[in-house]
Amino acid sequence: MNLKLMLEQSTKRFGGKIAVTMGDQRLSYAQLDETSNKVANALVGMGVRKGDRVAMLLSNSPEFVTTYFGVVKAGGIAVLLDTKYKLTELTSLCGDSQPKVLVTESPFLEPLVPVLPRFKSIEQVIDLSSEYGGQFLSYQEVMATSPARPVAVGLEPEDIVHIAYSSGPSFHPRGVMLSHQALVREAAISGDGFQQTDKDIVVLFALPMHHAFGLVVITLTSIAKGSTVVMLPGLSIDKLLEIIEKERATMFMAVPFVHALIVNAVEAEGIKHDLSSMRLWGTAGAAMPADILQKLRQHLGVPVVNFWGMTESSAHVTCQPLDGAGKPGSVGKVLPGWELKIVDDNDRELPPNEVGEIIVRGPIMKGYYNNPQATAEAIKNGWLHTGDMGKVDEDGQVFLSAGRKKDVIIAKGQNIYPSDIEEVLHSHPKVAEAAVVGISDKVRGEVPKAVIRLKVGEIATEQEIKHFCREHLADYKVPRQIGFMGSLPKTTDGRIDKEELK
Repeated sequence: MNLKLMLEQSTKRFGGKIAVTMGDQRLSYAQLDETSNKVANALVGMGVRKGDRVAMLLSNSPEFVTTYFGVVKAGGIAVLLDTKYKLTELTSLCGDSQPKVLVTESPFLEPLVPVLPRFKSIEQVIDLSSEYGGQFLSYQEVMATSPARPVAVGLEPEDIVHIAYSSGPSFHPRGVMLSHQALVREAAISGDGFQQTDKDIVVLFALPMHHAFGLVVITLTSIAKGSTVVMLPGLSIDKLLEIIEKERATMFMAVPFVHALIVNAVEAEGIKHDLSSMRLWGTAGAAMPADILQKLRQHLGVPVVNFWGMTESSAHVTCQPLDGAGKPGSVGKVLPGWELKIVDDNDRELPPNEVGEIIVRGPIMKGYYNNPQATAEAIKNGWLHTGDMGKVDEDGQVFLSAGRKKDVIIAKGQNIYPSDIEEVLHSHPKVAEAAVVGISDKVRGEVPKAVIRLKVGEIATEQEIKHFCREHLADYKVPRQIGFMGSLPKTTDGRIDKEELK
């Protein structure tokens, strides 16, 4: 099975049903199939061949979905890029993936136009916003001139569908390669776990589609099950609750940060909209604070279901019971189709209630693009070593621990690798040493804090350092706090001791 066939099967069953909607745009399954054929034919006409990379620097929209499936049907590999990335980050990731075509929007294209010659691999650009008419091919031209006939490209289950860079440092990229087989299996596992059907209407809000949560857990799962995805831009909680009432939505999933915003809005203004159509509220991406969870259940009157997964595992691996019977603090049991173990540093399985590294087996990634060493470290004997720490109790409930085997900060469900920030800080002419650690934040879970030792005789301000970071890093990676020290604590082998810093 491949994603093209998955879409075709859903189109045969639900052709006239709305697959994706945003604002006034309503795209049926038949229209999604047809428009993605047009994108595929355009890409083939640009010279895209099986295995070629196509970079997608796009915000959430129905066009994101048609472009993604267009790349799939052309036999290309979609390179999913965060629209918040700055030029430094995009240069690194495109240098790693070497995309042949870039599909983007005018606001994101504007800063790239003067420097596009640096991106040697990019031969063609498709602009969704068509503000560069004549200079680049517009999406509107593709829709008007490209044929809607299917593209004759043979797709195998083990072929790579996309590369996602959300799992590792931008400057030493670890692009997660996911295959057709893994994504089709995970969409089925996810949908079955949520008991999802063609009657469900799922709201996509505050979750970027370049991320596994937005793309796999919500979009691909919904397409596999014949559900409707309602996309909502922005971050207005009132608009979210309004759209739930208007569309009679049945499912909503988000990171804890968004749920905290919901609680704040409801406590300030009350619930002004009819939410009775909802059957499932879900949360993942980071630990949900107990007080937020309690208030959500109190205000919404329905269970809030916790689940866990990661980009390398295609999407989620565990899920609490949908009736709210999960144990407090757990992320549920392992879903059918997955295996999970807790192991020590020697990969020996630990007994119940002992904390160790979580490893999983199932529809995991093929590996890290262009990085066999990192792949070998992560996948051993078919098991994915997640780097997350946790335990499994005597009932099979999985609990995550605060510590992590890998150096990563999770803010609002977004992975931030301190090494990215440290590399930028070390390039500042006044900085001698720098270290970045995660500090607790009630709303975001964690935020990055940088601790810096300046070169002798140099003076710098927190504002100056933050401004420098903003020039080179996506905004969510910029340290929330900057501290200055005369010396940084070291371990016996000379490395900065981050535990002591914390």
